[in-house]
Order: sequence, then C-alpha cells, then structure tokens
Amino acid sequence: MKFNLKEIITAFMVLFAVIDIIGNIPIIIDLRKKSGHIQSEKASLIAGFIMIVFLFLGQSLLGLIGIDVNSFAVAGAFILFFIALEMILGITLYKEDGNSSSITATVFPLAFPLIAGPGSLTTLLSLRAEFAIENIIVAVILNVIFLYIVLKTSSKIERLIGPSGIQIIRKIFGVILLAISVKLFTQNIKMLFI
Repeated sequence: MKFNLKEIITAFMVLFAVIDIIGNIPIIIDLRKKSGHIQSEKASLIAGFIMIVFLFLGQSLLGLIGIDVNSFAVAGAFILFFIALEMILGITLYKEDGNSSSITATVFPLAFPLIAGPGSLTTLLSLRAEFAIENIIVAVILNVIFLYIVLKTSSKIERLIGPSGIQIIRKIFGVILLAISVKLFTQNIKMLFI
C-alpha cells in the first residue's frame, strides 16, 4: 500500500473538476423537478461502483483491443482539454441526450453518464498511468461522499451560491483542468516515443 496524500488530493481535484457536480447543480435541480425525487444515496453508490469497476477492468478491456495505458492517457488528456474549454468558455462541444422524467433519473442520466461518464472514466485510466491505484480509490470514495452531500443539498447550494457563483466555480475548475490535461499529455506522449 502506497498511500500518498499529494496523489490523493490531486486525483480528487481532477475527478472533482471532471465530474463538475457543482456546475451540474442546475441539471440536478431540473431532473428533480421532472422526476419528483432523486435517490441521492443510490445515485452516488452506482456512480462510485461504475468508476471503481472501470478503474480495475478498464486496463484489461484496453488490452483486449490492443491499446496501452499511455495511449489512452493521451486520448484522456484531449477529452479533459475539451471539457476544460467547455467550462472556461461556457460552450457546449458535447451534449448528452437525457430526457428522463421517471424515477430512473437517479441512474440515468444522473449516475451514468452525468457523474460516471466518458470524461470521468477516461480520467480514471489516465490517472492510473500516473498514480498508485489505492490513492485513486480513496479519491473516488471522497468524490462519492462529496457527490452525496451535493445531491442531498443541491437546492440549498443553488440558493446560497447563485448562478454567478456556479459560473465562477466552473471557470476556476476549468483552468485547473486545462493545466492538468496539458501535464497529462506531455508526460504520456513522451512514453509513446521511448
């Protein structure tokens, strides 16, 4: 076991920025209005389960199709780069169709793909190329706990922060994510040419 506080904090921040649960509060509130109720515990646990399973099996799945982790990390860096651009510039490059009005909103589109979506799953494998797996698991668990708190208190948070506060938080995390994507790209692109 190689627990490293710096790795845990970095992995937590990267996942937190990619999942962007604060920025998704308006979507969560809209889903709550449409479905009447969102099961915060269930959504958090399902999202956490998907992320941890992918963390362990994702590499094997890549191996089956002949892709190494460094190549996947470079691809992940591009995805993080575009997510960061969306957050900073306030544009939508990728729109997920999620028109669910039943209780299934808890699982789809909330747990998957809003929380445990392409961005966060790609990020997990990108992080795995750089950090010890136990540190990433701790970061996922911390994010799931934070997700649960945000889902439970989403209406209060929206009233407290306000739309402009949410936008400021999105932009700050967008810049952090942009810097992380550049670092991830430069570290892994070198490995492909060795």
